[in-house]
Amino acid sequence: MRSIAITLVLLLGSAASLSITSKSSFTPSFSPTSPSTSPTTMKLFDWKRREADESSLNDVENTLFTLDNLKPAPGSVKRVQRKGRGIAAGQGASCGFGMRGQKSRSGRPTRPGFEGGQQPLYRRLPKFQGKPLGPGHKRKIYNLIKTSELNTLTPGSVVNYSTLLESSTITKGKSILPHKVVLGREKLSVKELTVQAHAFTKTAREEIEGLGGKCEILKVTTGEVVEV
Repeated sequence: MRSIAITLVLLLGSAASLSITSKSSFTPSFSPTSPSTSPTTMKLFDWKRREADESSLNDVENTLFTLDNLKPAPGSVKRVQRKGRGIAAGQGASCGFGMRGQKSRSGRPTRPGFEGGQQPLYRRLPKFQGKPLGPGHKRKIYNLIKTSELNTLTPGSVVNYSTLLESSTITKGKSILPHKVVLGREKLSVKELTVQAHAFTKTAREEIEGLGGKCEILKVTTGEVVEV
């Protein structure tokens, strides 16, 4: 048994020495190749470059614009963000509305101007006083003067709000508002009156001018005669 073990050890040692010598004498038969030096190129369109050559299109006098050469300025058009088209699109899963909450639900969660229960902006701001029906409205409010109130005046006189107030023909009323002459219930009987007001109705003007009078329109701010 001892002799058999010795022979096995000798055989294993000779096999190991043969394998080492074979590995050291092995030389590869291929030569390593150098990496490719050709860079990856990508086609860039003119609308993606801000420094594109647009000199030919800027020559308007010598350029015939057709449907095939019309294009926007470089960098002026941005691609629309596509939501809900996968995670790679940037807004894929929740489309920018978050994971949960009232504003992430379908439909409009709150009414326009709602601020979560606090006093909204349209109620915090003061109301615009001085103009009817809100700012910017075209409706005008006048202090009306009826033609029947002019029957107590002398013919050929100049009539305006101040003279009517001094003669106690009309009351003070809304003196801040501009004055407008309208047709009264009774017909005008005084002739050749020069009536000054900020506005006249069509029927009142016809009645005054029919008796030989004149209608003069006053400027609202200064009270000067701007139109006869």
